[in-house]
Parts: sequence; C-alpha cells; structure tokens
Amino acid sequence: MRPQRFDIPMGCPAGWFLALVACLFMLQTASGWAHRSSAGTDTSGISIPSLSHGEMAVIADYRKPILDLAARMTRTDEKFRRLLNYTNIQYSYCLWGIVPGSIADEQSPFNACSHAYLAATKAVLVYMRDMPEHRDAVSTLVSDLDATLVRNGGSFVMCQYSGDPYNTADIIRPRWSDVPGHLTSLFSFLGFAMLLVSAVFAVIHLTRPLRQPVNA
Repeated sequence: MRPQRFDIPMGCPAGWFLALVACLFMLQTASGWAHRSSAGTDTSGISIPSLSHGEMAVIADYRKPILDLAARMTRTDEKFRRLLNYTNIQYSYCLWGIVPGSIADEQSPFNACSHAYLAATKAVLVYMRDMPEHRDAVSTLVSDLDATLVRNGGSFVMCQYSGDPYNTADIIRPRWSDVPGHLTSLFSFLGFAMLLVSAVFAVIHLTRPLRQPVNA
C-alpha cells in the first residue's frame, strides 16, 4: 500500500491560513542574532550620535524635507554620501516605518531600528550645516525643527535606546523574534497577510476563464 500524501491545499483559504501559521511559527523561532536591544559593536564606519525618544517623532515628520534638501546637494563628499546611504538602508530594514508603533512604542520590535534611521537622518541635517550649498534653506529647516522640538519638549523624553550611538558600519535590524509577543506588530503583519491573501484570491477570480454555456 502506498503511503498517503497530505498536501496543503493552497488553492483554498485553509491552505493559505496554514501557510501563514507556518510563517509565524518560523518568525517566532527566529535566530537569536536578531534579538538585541542596543546598537551593535562594529565601529569601523562613521559614528552617529544618538537621539532622544522625544526627538524621534519630530525628526520623522521632518525626514522628507531633510532628504529632499540633501538630494539638491551637488557638491558632496564621501562622508555625506555614506551618511545618506546609511539612512536609506536603515530605513528599508525598518520596513519604511509602516509598522504601527515603530516610533512611539518603546516596546516595539521596530523601535531600535527606528532610532537608528532617524538618528542618521538628523546626522545628515547636521552635516549639511557645514556644506557650502543651500545654506539659507538648511538654516531655515534647522530653525523650524528646533522650534518644533522646543514646543513639544521632545528632547527631554528619553527611553532605553536614547543613549545608543550608531555607526554606518552596523545595521540595526528589527527584533523579529519579539514580533509574536508584541500585539500591535503581530496584528499588523496578520492584517498585511490577510490583505495579500485577499489580493491573490481577487486576481485568481478575475483571471479565471468564464465557463462556456453547455449547448443542449
């Protein structure tokens, strides 16, 4: 007698649900290297000062104007390009800030990596103050940001990551193994997965050929 095969029926919702459960299980058992609460130890690159938890929301609001201004710089040097490159790489590792609570929630698995890309963004702005181009625009942006920080009292709000310096040689990754225990992040990924599954089924339904009527 041939052994019976048990295949996951990927063409039905139950199959997609089982696949999702399997992915979450693998996420929960992720290797320990991703579980860390502070910056790494590789200091071979450019050092980036830390920023307070209260500064994060303000820097996040100013991130686009800062990077837009950085893109206008034509006379750049290697340090500036490395800072800017690190900012963009770290931002993508942190899933472009789309996970709810990444900035505001200190317990979020994405809070440490959010600190890193926002600290790098601030470092880019600080470095532009000494660059020869667009000095007036840079000064205006710095003044606006400083005024917002004073109004919000952001620089005085600290958290467990506020003392961590960063370095362009070290990428801070999300703590993936903490996602199953952080409900906001877990529900966010479940919601993303449900949207993806719904989109797949919608595409399958739209591309399925219509049945031709059977002639009597």
